[in-house]
Amino acid sequence: MIQILFWVACLGFATPFLLYPVGLYLLSRLRPKLAVGNAVPTATLVISAFNEEGVIGEKLQNALALEYPSGQFEIMVISDGSDDRTDEIVAGYGDPRIRLCRLQPRGGKSAGLSRFCPEANGDVLVFTDANSIFQADALNKLLRHFDDPDIGYSVGRQSYANTDQSTSSDSENIYWSIELMLKAWESRLSSVVGADGAIYALRKEFFESLEAEDINDFLLPLKVVAAGHRGVFDPEAVCFEDAAPDFQGEFRRKRRIVNRSFRAVIKVPATLNPFRVGWFALQLFAHKVLRWLCPIFLVTMLVTSTVLCICEQTGIATGNTYTVLLSLQLVGYVIALLHFIPLFRRIRLVYVAYYFLMVNIASAMGLGLLISGRAIGVWKPER
Repeated sequence: MIQILFWVACLGFATPFLLYPVGLYLLSRLRPKLAVGNAVPTATLVISAFNEEGVIGEKLQNALALEYPSGQFEIMVISDGSDDRTDEIVAGYGDPRIRLCRLQPRGGKSAGLSRFCPEANGDVLVFTDANSIFQADALNKLLRHFDDPDIGYSVGRQSYANTDQSTSSDSENIYWSIELMLKAWESRLSSVVGADGAIYALRKEFFESLEAEDINDFLLPLKVVAAGHRGVFDPEAVCFEDAAPDFQGEFRRKRRIVNRSFRAVIKVPATLNPFRVGWFALQLFAHKVLRWLCPIFLVTMLVTSTVLCICEQTGIATGNTYTVLLSLQLVGYVIALLHFIPLFRRIRLVYVAYYFLMVNIASAMGLGLLISGRAIGVWKPER
């Protein structure tokens, strides 16, 4: 029984990191490449902001310079009770395309979107962050897919601009590079799983009011897929932003994302039904759900292999298989924990292993908060 439990945990752990990427790649090759449209719909660029005086000016300059017909898009800045100069900077622009929408008192990003997105004039809502800088043609690339009525949302490619500045940003960039490959293969097979709050577009007709703890860039795409529509990933629609400056910031971000994203899956259970959404159900389960459960698999592997190792060493069981497997796990944990020794912190293997361990602890805490009924609705940006 303990042996079965160990190997089930191994399978659960290996699926999102090895079996799923390989299987997804092979299956996606069986589908034709996505056709590129040429739609130019009216759009509302929605910028959520809380105390963003340091970046909001650059963001607005970037938005105004986008290569998109000026009469086809507007800019909506939703200020979530900012108490710095954010509102003053936004109001100082004389361009009629810019609209300041202030939420008072502060209610969180989802509350701001629910309050003001229904007032948007564009047929498509383009969500972005105050510190996300679009390439000049990003809006064209992101919106060109909407001449296909089957497309409900499109997702762009976020890239990190500060990967050489800290070990945490380099670790996140490694993780994100893998994510971008998965997004491309998922999009080709069925729909990309989830969106990216830094750069994604949604038909306005699919926007729904959100609760404070809802994560809009995951919940709304799930609802689009459950309704029978698709979401595509366009790697040519590019934006840049900085990763969290340290491991502590990344830890808080991962904990929040897991807590809110798992809640989103619970709210739209139809997306786990392959008879309802086809391949997308398997993508969601293998890519996201199993990855969020990895802390459970890691603990199970460690405990069961320890018991089986003791059995081998005491002669109750024969062989050394579980002794070797336990040793490999312990070596991995030791490498990660070397990060606490300053001498080893700049070694890439050490800080990447530490990042992986930290992410799984953050996932465990996010799940723990969810089980205890606690939600994360309001937070401060990690910058």
